[in-house]
Amino acid sequence: MEQVAYKINDVDNVATALTPIQTGKVSVRGCGNDTVIANENINIGHKIALCPISMGDPIIKYGINIGSATQAIKTGDWVHLHVMHSNYDERSSHLDLVTGAPKDVKYE
Repeated sequence: MEQVAYKINDVDNVATALTPIQTGKVSVRGCGNDTVIANENINIGHKIALCPISMGDPIIKYGINIGSATQAIKTGDWVHLHVMHSNYDERSSHLDLVTGAPKDVKYE
């Protein structure tokens, strides 16, 4: 099965996985059709880096800054809350990386 990600805007430095991604070649569709090599498995709907992103640099998706890198990110790396701080969710560091469920709330 072909692995596919989608780049929404020409200036984006990440693309969104449209299929589950395993290490290896990923076809990037949308703006600037290209390929990238995934360094790790990436869940559908999550982001893959299209270029190196230095610590502190913006994460660009939709043509806008959606967050900043909390560590250096290599081309082909999974880009999610474990390597970035979201500009839109102050609680993002307290969410489960896979499910998105809050880890800072106790339910009884």
